[in-house]
Amino acid sequence: MDKMQLSPVRHVDRQKTERPRTKRVWKLKLSVTWQRMKKALKSTLKHRLHLHLASNLSKLSTLKLNHHDMAIIKPIKHVMKKKKTIRPTMPLAQLIQLPYTAADFIDHGHAMTPTKSPIENISTRWRELHGLHNWDGLIEPLHPWLRREVVKYGEFVQGTYDAFDFDPLSEFCGSCRYNRHKLFEELGLTKHGYKVTKYIYAMSHVDVPEWLERTYCTWSKDSNWMGYVAVSGDAETARIGRRDILVAWRGTVAPTEWYTDLKTRLQRLGKTNIKVQRGFLSIYSSKGDFSRYNKLSASEQVKEEIQKLVSFFRDRGEEVSLTICGHSLGGALALLNAYDAATYVPHLFINVISFGAPRVGNIHFKEKLKELGVKTLRVVVKQDIVPKLPGFILNTILNKFTAVTGRLKWIYRHVGTQLKLDVLMSPYLTRDPDYTGSHNLETYLHLLDGYISKTSKFRWNARRDVALVNKSTDMLIKELKIPEFWYQRPFKGLVLNQYGRWVKPGRQVEHIPSPRSIGSDHDPSL
Repeated sequence: MDKMQLSPVRHVDRQKTERPRTKRVWKLKLSVTWQRMKKALKSTLKHRLHLHLASNLSKLSTLKLNHHDMAIIKPIKHVMKKKKTIRPTMPLAQLIQLPYTAADFIDHGHAMTPTKSPIENISTRWRELHGLHNWDGLIEPLHPWLRREVVKYGEFVQGTYDAFDFDPLSEFCGSCRYNRHKLFEELGLTKHGYKVTKYIYAMSHVDVPEWLERTYCTWSKDSNWMGYVAVSGDAETARIGRRDILVAWRGTVAPTEWYTDLKTRLQRLGKTNIKVQRGFLSIYSSKGDFSRYNKLSASEQVKEEIQKLVSFFRDRGEEVSLTICGHSLGGALALLNAYDAATYVPHLFINVISFGAPRVGNIHFKEKLKELGVKTLRVVVKQDIVPKLPGFILNTILNKFTAVTGRLKWIYRHVGTQLKLDVLMSPYLTRDPDYTGSHNLETYLHLLDGYISKTSKFRWNARRDVALVNKSTDMLIKELKIPEFWYQRPFKGLVLNQYGRWVKPGRQVEHIPSPRSIGSDHDPSL
């Protein structure tokens, strides 16, 4: 019988001339092959377990697990510890295991996790939380009370975007979709316990290029709804320890505002050495007798309302504070507003909370705000380019030589205390560079809700709804299956009328903008 044919691996030549080295080579090859097989097997088993909650230990700050879960996780952790390096070509799903999956965004009724965190009484520490000591010891690590307060004011600013009518086909484009008495109710902001008292309108006093002007036919050629003034109700006043007057400024949306933002030249305020960006000042202070909504400038509208509210509540013996907040352009307008308010309302505690705000003025503007006692908390995202403007290149270089350039009048300076966030800290956000998404306010609020400190992981028990990030961006990773830019009116504003035709409905009478809507009321029932 013929000999059975041996495999090449098992075939051994028994000639006496065989060298020991050949045997060692074959043993080495077998060992390497077996190691690769074990590695592949471990990788496959790890992938099929789908431990979305447990395997996120490397990304989240803390995680509470039962004994059954830990019995499964321990061998996985043992395997992960042996891995020293991570290949950059590895799929994102393997690099980041999430505590949330697509199934978590299906409505399960009472089984869903609440999106609200407990709200504490801060009446004894509100001054510290609003910058009395420049937030020393409250940012690193971030105090939970401070986090919740800043998120609250951020949601007030987000409301200015959500309610802004920027439909170019709307006859009321550039206005607010709702009247001030229904604004918080429509936006779900009544939970914060404030009431809107006045709307703010601003105008860009510039000659817009013809091609830009024809793109948008608005209800008012020059004026746009820019924000509102609100005041805390009795219950919220008791919780936060004082009567809080809130001014919320919207960021850049309208084409005239974008065009004005490009005017980066510094302009002097009066006869002082204080200089601010010309475009921001134009939006804040422009007015015209021909305008229905801006016979008074935005600055004059706000001044009038703040003075009335402060006088009203001080006459009742209440302690009053002023909190001014804004995003992007709104953050710049908030600083100009604070500068004004500190001069015309003496002995008023003023706090500015800005998100993604650009530089506004020179070193003298910064020093004057400090002298006036204005406390500013500036929230920025590392990947956001807007806080580096104006003067992205020039100012960045010159600011490194502060000892030499610090007193130059034509160099922009940031104001206040900085709280810096990072897109890469969140396990839910895409790693692809998206500068527009990094500047979005919902991205800011998501990162803020999960922030603990510079060296900590993303907060595992962050409660704010992750899906909000994709309201007007595409920043969430695809594994969550949340559609991008999902915040829009059903059927893009069209409705099916009684005759079976799709039509664009008119606004309800109560929501139609009117010059009378810029008035205010000061009822003691506030």
